[in-house]
Amino acid sequence: MEQRKISWFNITSLVLGFSFLYLPIVILVIYSFNASRLVTVWGGFSTKWYVSLLNNEQMLDAAWVTLRIGFTSATLATILGTLAAMVLARQGRFFGRTLFSGMIYAPLVMPEVILGLSLLLLFVAMDQARGFWTIMIAHTTFAMCYVAVVVQSRLAGFDKSLEEAAMDLGCPPVKTFFHVTLPQILPGVAAGWMLAFTLSLDDLVIASFTTGPGATTLPMKIYSQVRLGVTPEINAVCTILVGIVTVGVITASLITKRQQLQRERDERMAFAANQH
Repeated sequence: MEQRKISWFNITSLVLGFSFLYLPIVILVIYSFNASRLVTVWGGFSTKWYVSLLNNEQMLDAAWVTLRIGFTSATLATILGTLAAMVLARQGRFFGRTLFSGMIYAPLVMPEVILGLSLLLLFVAMDQARGFWTIMIAHTTFAMCYVAVVVQSRLAGFDKSLEEAAMDLGCPPVKTFFHVTLPQILPGVAAGWMLAFTLSLDDLVIASFTTGPGATTLPMKIYSQVRLGVTPEINAVCTILVGIVTVGVITASLITKRQQLQRERDERMAFAANQH
């Protein structure tokens, strides 16, 4: 089979595209080690802004709130999104499927301002005090839609005969899900959790609408300080966030790759055993 050669146009396009996406992040990381307080003037290598960040209680409190909201909302969104994906992938045609699908996919294309405003009006109508839990509910609401799409695409290529074989051997449906289905779709579930966590970590608009006293997230804190001017501490905290997301993505990719290799190895062993 003839392989297509990579042209200079393709290479140039890739270099320009990746430079446009990642060069600002690289510059941000470099200037987080800038000794000068002026972010546009290089004053030598220094880690003093990371030390200063550790003494910034307001920034640390905002980071702790953000991580708590991210882990909680990502976990709940993964559970609800996986259940929604199971319904869409396995139940076939049922009354209200179109409405249910529309409710799942609507937040994917709905502007964040509209979603944030609608949730704000809901919490006001419920006379619910806004704070940590309202932000968590809001993040769970829109993140579960992304999880549902990811898991549903994973279920589309799932061999249902494995579930049928397990239930034919007397395995209950719930036990079949946890012992047969879930291990097979776990890479998709893990990817959905990572996506939900990243979306929660990055959100500013929806959190601004649904927040309250004592629930300032890190993006909100960064935005409030950036309006007064970018400081090296902002570069430092953004570098830490980039590092956390990068480590999480690499870890998830390695786990997924390992599980895929293990599954392929088990399939080869099962095929060899059947041949004998």
